[in-house]
Amino acid sequence: MDVSSSTASNVARAILAVLDYNSTPDTRKSALEFLESIKSGDVRVLANASLLLVKKEWSSEIRLHAFKMLQNLVRLRWEELSPQECNDLVKVSIELMAEVANACESWPLKSQSACLVAEIVKRYGPDHWQEIFTLLASLSAQGPFQAELTLMTLRWLPEDITVHNEDLEGVRRRLLLRGLAQSLPEILPLLYNLLERHFGAAMNEAGRQHTESAKQHADVVIACLNAIIAYAAWAPVPDLARYGILSGCSFLLSSPDFRLRACEVFKLVCLRKRPNDASTAEFDSAVSNLFQTLTNVSREFLTRFSASSSVIDENDYDFAECLCESMASLGSMSLQCISSDNGVMADYLQQMLGFFQHFKFGLHFEALLCWLSLMRYLLPKPGEVSSAGGVDSSSQVDSEKKKALSLINDDISGALLDVSFQRMLKKENVPSGMALSLGPLELWSDEYENEGKGDFSQYRSKLLELIKHIASHRPLVSSTKLSERVITLIRNLLASPAPLQDVAVMETQSLALDCIVATVFDGSNELAGGSSEAHYALCGIFQGLLQQLLSLKWNEPELRKVHVHYLEAMSPFLKYFPDAVGNVINKLFELLTSLPHVVKDSATSTSRAARLQICTSFIRIAKAAEKGVLPHMKGIADTMGYMAKEGTLLRGEHNILGEAFLVMASSAGAQQQQEVLSWLLEPLSQQWIQSEWQNNYLDPSGLVRLCSNTSFMWSIYHTVTFFEKALKRSGYRKSNLSTTSVAIPASHPMDSHLSWMLPPLLKLLRVVHALWSPSVCQTLPPEVRAALTMTDAERNSLLGEPKTKSSKGASVYADSLDGTQEVKAEDIRNWFKGIRESGYNVLGLSTTIGRTFFTCLDANYVAMALMENLQWMEFRHLRLFIHSFVIRAVKSCPKDMWEPWLRVILHPLFIHCQQALGSSWTGLLHEGRAKVPDSFGVQSGSDMKLEVMEENLLRDLTREIATLFLTMASPSLNKGVPSPEYSTHVGRVNMSTLTDLNAFKSNSIVGFLLAHKSVALPALQICLEVFTWTEGDATTRVCSFCGVVVLLAILTNNVELREFVAKDLFSAVIRGLGVESNAVKSSDLVNMCREIFINLCDRDPAPRQVLLSLPCLTPSDLHAFEEAVAKHPSPTKQKQLMGSLLMLGTGNNLKALAAQKNLMLSQARQKLEQLKVNQ
Repeated sequence: MDVSSSTASNVARAILAVLDYNSTPDTRKSALEFLESIKSGDVRVLANASLLLVKKEWSSEIRLHAFKMLQNLVRLRWEELSPQECNDLVKVSIELMAEVANACESWPLKSQSACLVAEIVKRYGPDHWQEIFTLLASLSAQGPFQAELTLMTLRWLPEDITVHNEDLEGVRRRLLLRGLAQSLPEILPLLYNLLERHFGAAMNEAGRQHTESAKQHADVVIACLNAIIAYAAWAPVPDLARYGILSGCSFLLSSPDFRLRACEVFKLVCLRKRPNDASTAEFDSAVSNLFQTLTNVSREFLTRFSASSSVIDENDYDFAECLCESMASLGSMSLQCISSDNGVMADYLQQMLGFFQHFKFGLHFEALLCWLSLMRYLLPKPGEVSSAGGVDSSSQVDSEKKKALSLINDDISGALLDVSFQRMLKKENVPSGMALSLGPLELWSDEYENEGKGDFSQYRSKLLELIKHIASHRPLVSSTKLSERVITLIRNLLASPAPLQDVAVMETQSLALDCIVATVFDGSNELAGGSSEAHYALCGIFQGLLQQLLSLKWNEPELRKVHVHYLEAMSPFLKYFPDAVGNVINKLFELLTSLPHVVKDSATSTSRAARLQICTSFIRIAKAAEKGVLPHMKGIADTMGYMAKEGTLLRGEHNILGEAFLVMASSAGAQQQQEVLSWLLEPLSQQWIQSEWQNNYLDPSGLVRLCSNTSFMWSIYHTVTFFEKALKRSGYRKSNLSTTSVAIPASHPMDSHLSWMLPPLLKLLRVVHALWSPSVCQTLPPEVRAALTMTDAERNSLLGEPKTKSSKGASVYADSLDGTQEVKAEDIRNWFKGIRESGYNVLGLSTTIGRTFFTCLDANYVAMALMENLQWMEFRHLRLFIHSFVIRAVKSCPKDMWEPWLRVILHPLFIHCQQALGSSWTGLLHEGRAKVPDSFGVQSGSDMKLEVMEENLLRDLTREIATLFLTMASPSLNKGVPSPEYSTHVGRVNMSTLTDLNAFKSNSIVGFLLAHKSVALPALQICLEVFTWTEGDATTRVCSFCGVVVLLAILTNNVELREFVAKDLFSAVIRGLGVESNAVKSSDLVNMCREIFINLCDRDPAPRQVLLSLPCLTPSDLHAFEEAVAKHPSPTKQKQLMGSLLMLGTGNNLKALAAQKNLMLSQARQKLEQLKVNQ
């Protein structure tokens, strides 16, 4: 290899020109072009010029760039060198690494020289590894600088394997991994020897006060640990133990300078999965030793830095955190290695308890994750039955789990609970009087959210899960601990001069009470509900706690709200102690009547929230206590009646208590439920069916007057919402019916009420819809017109922003505002929103309870009431209408009612949706902004937010209409049509078996739709357009509907349907494959193309014409495809052939297929990487 020095000089000048900030753009561009010409030119000129420029006589900038040019040569042009030239380059590169191995050279040059050798190793392959290894081993023995660079090279190799590298794909990666794996017997001893030699040298030089020399050897130790870390992620654990790596790192855990790095080695080893092969015993032995090592180090740390100490520096904490993570990972991944050794296991559990109790939050948090993983693994899953008989591996595992679980004794369980109870409080909520008692304990603070630990709610959920596991494992200990803590908190609060400061503490403990009571008395715990002493002990604990709660008399609304939380949390216990139900109900009514019911200002909002909490607690108690609440139903009814008569029970509160009554009645049987419904609904019906209010208010001008009558307006709202609650809560539970001999009643308990409930509701919804029509809207007063815009919560939801804080019971207590107060637009807006939501739900739920809805109402009247102003509906309203009513009506409509009902509902809906969605999507795709009719009620200047909201509204409605198509394609509504797999396996259909489309009208809702052309055309047009809209979820849902359409085209002799599928649908599906967002469904789209072509190409010329219209497809290509399909009857193979044909025909321009291929390749790569790492 020979090159003139002038070429090297020209390259050097070009490098300087590129790096010089003062160079002109033209100069820099010319220099770059020259350098690129060298890189792409003669490989030997490139090699020799680069080798000259890495010499010491050149500046560090030029040398650094030259090293990178050599790396580029090795990566991209290695094959162009002859074997001898490759050999020479190996030796020269290692010589260069030896030249820069001194104190004078800069770190970047050293690093790049090591990187160059690593690149050569990767390209040279494992066959030449022994030769290179010998050179590196020889170099490492020359001194600390040489050893450090050798270790850097060894470090680069496995990092480029375990970390994805585009330059190392396929065979080359596997070969390199195999070569490194085969060379571990040489590499690992070298790493251990260098670690031992230079650690000893560093200690000796430090003892002699030779600071500089000690630092050089210490740098080698650090480099060695960095290299070991790269191998610890994938090298077999037995090999790491066999060649001294683990013992060497264990020794370094006592060294303040190296312990953190050594612990990071263990953290990686602890994450390794336990193998299930011949090496399992060696793995278990190595990990068992590792358990003991880390446990001993943990004990030393926890002894030095006890939970009461606050003196811990940053270095100690970083090491402790890494140590704790390692211990946690070890317990999560390899517990089986020590589960049979009670001594080691007990010691391990004690150290993890120490970390869990530690005052530093980071250590506690890592230990929390470990304890959660441990309890999930050890505790049997719900319904899990341990294997019995025989000596299979499963029974052995169960036995080891039980032994390990027995080590988590009462003391450990109690300590875990104590810490969990204490840490459920947020730092920002700690009362001033409690802060001193906590000492250095670090509670959750918002700053931890930035450290990858989630938010406080996620952290508290983890604590509650741990509490739940402990309560399941040790119910008596958990119950005793919790009862003692709650009683102590109550006593402290009663003695406190400022009890409101402790509300947050009391509130958090109610969550723990809820968790433990629900776990102990959930019916699956053998201690609860049995006759054992433990059961009686549990009942005694909670009876005592309940008596304490019932005796409380707090005056502050905040404390009363907490009081209700505690009583509500006791609900599951009431099932086993029904004698206390009456006392709890009386206490709740006592609390309710003691709070003011009139809301005059914001100062009473706490009382309002407390009243709401009391009322909703009746629902949970009714669910949990089941039949235990039945004897008290009359007393509750009498109290409700008295309070209503006195005016101290508001309509919204009455509705909630009525809902609780319905829950109670569902446990009592059909007769009782009917009586309760009559009792609750009869007073409502007397007002609801009156013609006076309907005539006065159910037209646009009347509705405006209604908005000024606050009391009556909200009375109407509460009536509608109670209809909704009654429909949701009434009915016959199969579980209840199965336990009795009573036959299932022929009719639903709400059947007899629909005939008077629904007509006024339809009138109300009709006039509400009319307010958005331009002719009515322009006549509305300002406060009503302002109420037509979105609420803040709706806007925030569309923008993905946090919900605005609002009073939880705003709609419940809106009617308790002072009657003289002017009704604001916000109240009217909430009323409109609530009437729509509950009204649509009432209609939808009414369709699901039987035939009554469809028989007691006239379909044309319903269609007129709901569809009359369809074209003025905003997208948010239309989506809600489809979701709550239309989809339910389609699913529930009896077959013999399809003709009168579905046609009049679906026809106007599909026409409007096709026009509205088509226009909006055209605006979004071609103009960058969706055109939606919704009124946002925001000031100008928020164009970006408006565009986001508009697009989200469009996508929401698109997905909802697609869900309607998915519903219509469900097998239960198309029982007369074969399953979608039919067309896949049947092959070409015999022409003589084709039937008329009308044959499917009565047993397939899709057949019914297609038989009505006026309904089918807009529906099918929506389907065609969905494929080209960038909404993948909608495409997925519409595909199912189109699949049934294709099947009916195959099975019937309908010419129009066949032509539509063979031409229009076939073309639309191919266009859909050109949309990247359809990648997830691309396989199904290709299969649909296959079905259309295979089954219809002989009956219609359109499929061939569509394919031949593709820009890059020739007749010969199509002919070859048909021949291949004929030879391969397998649907899977035919689908592959169709996909290839479509890619060929479009010039590889089908983005959905390309994206899906990339996704599959990425997933395959990830799986491969994981397999390699775990080898």
